[in-house]
Amino acid sequence: MHKRALLGAFLFFRIVAGWIFGGQTTYYIYTMSQQILILDFGSQYTQLIARRVRELNVYCEIHPFNKVPELTPDIKGVILSGSPCSVRDAGSPDVDASLFDGKIPVLAVCYGAQLLAQKSGGNVVASKIREYGRAKLTTVDHHSELLKEISLDSQVWMSHSDTIDKVPASAEIIASTPSVKVAAFQMKDKPVYGIQFHPEVTHTTEGKNLLRNFVVHICGCSQDWTPDQFVESTVADLKTKLGNDKVVMALSGGVDSTVAAVLIHKAIGKNLHCIFVDNGLLRKDEFQNVLKSYEGMGLNIKGVDSKELFYSALKGLTDPEAKRKAIGKSFIDVFDEESHKISDVKWLGQGTIYPDIIESVSVKGPSVTIKSHHNVGGLPAKMKLKVVEPLNTLFKDEVRIVGKTLGIDPNILGRHPFPGPGLGIRILSDITAEKVRILQEVDSIFIEGLRQHNLYNKVWQAGAMLLPVQSVGVMGDERTYENVVALRAVTSTDGMTADWAHLPYEFMAEVSSDIINKVKGVNRVVYDISSKPPATIEWE
Repeated sequence: MHKRALLGAFLFFRIVAGWIFGGQTTYYIYTMSQQILILDFGSQYTQLIARRVRELNVYCEIHPFNKVPELTPDIKGVILSGSPCSVRDAGSPDVDASLFDGKIPVLAVCYGAQLLAQKSGGNVVASKIREYGRAKLTTVDHHSELLKEISLDSQVWMSHSDTIDKVPASAEIIASTPSVKVAAFQMKDKPVYGIQFHPEVTHTTEGKNLLRNFVVHICGCSQDWTPDQFVESTVADLKTKLGNDKVVMALSGGVDSTVAAVLIHKAIGKNLHCIFVDNGLLRKDEFQNVLKSYEGMGLNIKGVDSKELFYSALKGLTDPEAKRKAIGKSFIDVFDEESHKISDVKWLGQGTIYPDIIESVSVKGPSVTIKSHHNVGGLPAKMKLKVVEPLNTLFKDEVRIVGKTLGIDPNILGRHPFPGPGLGIRILSDITAEKVRILQEVDSIFIEGLRQHNLYNKVWQAGAMLLPVQSVGVMGDERTYENVVALRAVTSTDGMTADWAHLPYEFMAEVSSDIINKVKGVNRVVYDISSKPPATIEWE
């Protein structure tokens, strides 16, 4: 398992729960009558293509280029992604040329366009100058279905070191830029298109229009992928698949597990048994607050206070990985014991989302952070439960939209990500109850301050770190030698990259003063102004 896998927001509870169970069957709940197939050649933008298609209310799935599924009637079109590779290199990603026979519409992007050109008789060469960044379309063939209502001089985003020198004899050029003659081309007698730019990024100002032309007008997709339909269909399928069976599920108070639990609850009611474990590393009053927030949702949830067990397992540990493993093992023990108290359980519910599925598949190229996801098969045989994952076709933003449709409290849906191991990886030394108390108080002042100053929703994630250093201070007439805490707040869209949040100086001064005056044991506050990359959001 990748060393950082356990740091995913709220994913940790699904990880350690997954280690317990050995069900070979994972049920993908939502069945689509129409979809777009996206073949991933390793581009860092592949998931972004999928998100743009989903924004058009059209369902799509990403599959590795070397694992092309059968082209069933429900697949209305195919999009080929970009890649860091060159089609001129031996062993570069490839697909069967029959994909381009015109039986199904194809949109080939960047590397995909070069591959299409090469396999159809065109020529791809190395660019003299790497073509990267913004460009303007100087010619646009508006007779092409793909480019209808795409403006002349429309801005597009280029990112390639190879270029299409000559299109196939069976193709025609439909767009150019000042430096790229073949910015887009199409086959003359079939709905197969290649574009050298990236329509999925916001820098391509009319990229969404181009994708709509392909997905809706060329492929004929009906745009019926909506939150309401997802909820209705998913709950109906859950009722059929689960029947009167019991499901056990670990809740964390986070978005994914909460939305998944509510969907399952709508289908089977009290046959869903939820377990929320207090590992002693939660935020201040979080155990009580999460349980209270779930009360109004009618969920059958049991809170388990296991603080002392976790503190005992963590005693003397300072290495971050050792702490994660100790926390994970302890959670397994607690969840295993509690789940066995429920008779005749047949299913494990999990809040797996679509990126978990995608990232579990190895694709040659940098778009995939190759990590082993517990949620995607390979669970060791122990309890032999079948796994039900009602969100495994959704991206994070779609999960929040579905949660809103379900009427879930906006305070839950809008919560900042919080690391699964909790404050255990925000205390940069060994864990003690006293250190947890200090950090909980600091964190509470910081987070509540963000809320009071209307800054919470402008920040993607925020928290405090207790540093393994002490500093000299003066309080009143006395010399102090106490702890240093670091505050961290970042802005981001998906957590893959992040910038430090430029919080107002007046706010930072107020928070720093409150922490030092109110939290016994702290006499210095610093603010982390590192971006990701090169730094990570969490310190451990």
